[in-house]
Parts: sequence; C-alpha cells; structure tokens
Amino acid sequence: MALLPFRQSKSKRFERLVHPHLRTLHTFAYRLTGNQHDAEDLVQDVVTKLFPKVDELEQVEELRPWLHRVLYRHFVDTLRKRPTGRETSASALDRPDQQTTFLESLPSSEPDPMSHTDNDRQSTLLRRLISELQPDQRTLLLMHDSEGWRQEDIAEVLGVPLGTIKSRLHRVRAQLREKLQKELEPFETRQRGCQ
Repeated sequence: MALLPFRQSKSKRFERLVHPHLRTLHTFAYRLTGNQHDAEDLVQDVVTKLFPKVDELEQVEELRPWLHRVLYRHFVDTLRKRPTGRETSASALDRPDQQTTFLESLPSSEPDPMSHTDNDRQSTLLRRLISELQPDQRTLLLMHDSEGWRQEDIAEVLGVPLGTIKSRLHRVRAQLREKLQKELEPFETRQRGCQ
C-alpha cells in the first residue's frame, strides 16, 4: 500500500503564504487608516476573509501586490459603508497622537533654532494639507512618496492604468505644492517685514 503524500495543514499553508507579507500589509493599512487600531482591524478582517481561500492564494503569482489590492479594496468598501459625516481615521492624521513620522525624518539644512521652528511649522502644515486630501489622493501620495512604491505596483494594487497613476500623482503633487505656497506666503511676508 502506497503512503499518501505529505500535505501541510490548511493553516500552515496559509501562514507560509501570508506571514511574510503581514508587516507590509500592516504598514499599508496604517497609511490608509491613520491609526494603529484601525490598521490592525483592517489587516485582521482581510486575513480572516482570505483564510478559507488558501487554495486560491497558492495560485496567485505575485502575492504581495495582490494582497495589497485586496486590502485597499476592503478599506474602500469599509469607507463606503460608514455613515456620511462621520470622521474617518484617515482624516485624523493632523492629530498629534496619530501623526506619521516620515516628514519629521527630513534633514534640517540649518542647525539653528529658527530653522527648526520653520521646519516644524512646515511639517505640521504639510501633514494637515495631506490629511485634507481626498482618501484616494492621500493613499497614492503616501504609497509612492512615503512608502517608496513603484508606480507600476501602485497601478496594479489600485487597479488603474499606469498612465492614470502618473497623471494623478502629478496633479496631487501640484495641488499640494500650490496649497503649501499659499499657506506659507503670508507667514514669509510677515517674516520679511519684521527684518
């Protein structure tokens, strides 16, 4: 009698497939939601929904972008189901306890206290302006400029053509730059008038 070939349990197979991607999924979820708790819930929801589909997961060639696409779509579906007018977690990025730190990592060109004050003010302002973007604009900007995703990967995750990603990224950067300049102009004018 021939021995049956060894086959891992469903949970072991699932863990082998998904576990290497959990950290990047959580980082992505945090960028989408803006806080730790919602990010954990989002990842847990997606993992729970995917567990019964381990056979399908084993057939996916590029699992990382596929998982991120599933997570993003689940996030969008969750936003659509929320009552209108309720503040979403993503809009909480301007709260000090929920702020991301990628902007704070920018090196200061001058070590004096005044430049630190200016940099802090600009970082705070930029965080606020990013939090005011539409969720899809904010997601695109954070994925590319903060997380370092390639435009091709973003296009695959978001399910849109590469050319659309390029034009949207260009538009959102231009929009952000314009708003930042408008916000900083009165302050810079006052600074020059005081000198």
